[in-house]
Amino acid sequence: MDLQTIVTLTTGITLLTCVLGVAGVHAYATGRAQRAALVDRLSSTGQIPLGRPRRFRNLDRRLRRTRLGRKLELRLAATGLDMTPGEFFVYMLATVAALWLIGQASLAPFFGPIAGLLGIGVAIQFLNWQRQKRIEKFINQLPELARIMANATHAGLALRTSISMAAEELEAPAGEELAKVANQLAVGASMDDALSELADRLPSRELVVLVTTLVLSNRAGGQVVSALRNLTETLEERKETRREVRTQLSQVNMTSYAVPVMGVGALFLMNGVKPGALDRMTGSPIGQACVIIAFGLYAVGFVLIRRLSRIDV
Repeated sequence: MDLQTIVTLTTGITLLTCVLGVAGVHAYATGRAQRAALVDRLSSTGQIPLGRPRRFRNLDRRLRRTRLGRKLELRLAATGLDMTPGEFFVYMLATVAALWLIGQASLAPFFGPIAGLLGIGVAIQFLNWQRQKRIEKFINQLPELARIMANATHAGLALRTSISMAAEELEAPAGEELAKVANQLAVGASMDDALSELADRLPSRELVVLVTTLVLSNRAGGQVVSALRNLTETLEERKETRREVRTQLSQVNMTSYAVPVMGVGALFLMNGVKPGALDRMTGSPIGQACVIIAFGLYAVGFVLIRRLSRIDV
């Protein structure tokens, strides 16, 4: 192969590489422009929100592939928190590490792992509290939701249209949840599946009754307006009953939290009165066993008080 052939071949390969590079850059820029236009169009119509930049994306992708990550994603969706499973997992680990160090430094080295386990329990309890608070707020909006849908149906609107109208009229969380249902219906999901997912996200007896009424009316027809208006009156009565029961049980609920707090406070008091007492107490297997049993009894007492004070209305 002479020199002229090598120069020609090299020039051709270089030109081909440049052409492919320009084509790749053009395809990349076109894709980014199309994605930005799609996001702007969907955001303007309210179908997707413009959220903040997400952190820990690599961890979040890996966590979503696991069973734990999928369960955590569903629970976060039920709470309405603007947080990904990866972010929550990192924040939970940070809380566990902080409580571990605080327990080890302020009490004794033996209390470090116990405080870390307490951090996991606090994170789970926080999710449950956020979910229950969202469910309670949604239940309080159900009478107004049933009233809006009854009026829309009485005006001759279809059930899908009445759901979209209620999503626009109501505030969060009912508006957000109904918007999800409306979006699912818009992309071809059935009414039964969309409403069943809503009942799974925010489980409650009142919502199950409403969903059952809408599903049966959608399947077999019938007097939807009268059923929804009767349901509105029933939901109003249950709303007042739930408020009265919650007021009566508020002291019991505070007692369930006060009991373990008093136990932890007793440890700090003991260590403050006689420094090093907890180190000597947890320095033997018998002392460690007594501490574990005591914490176990506090946990059992907390659970029992919460169970006994739970009244389903």
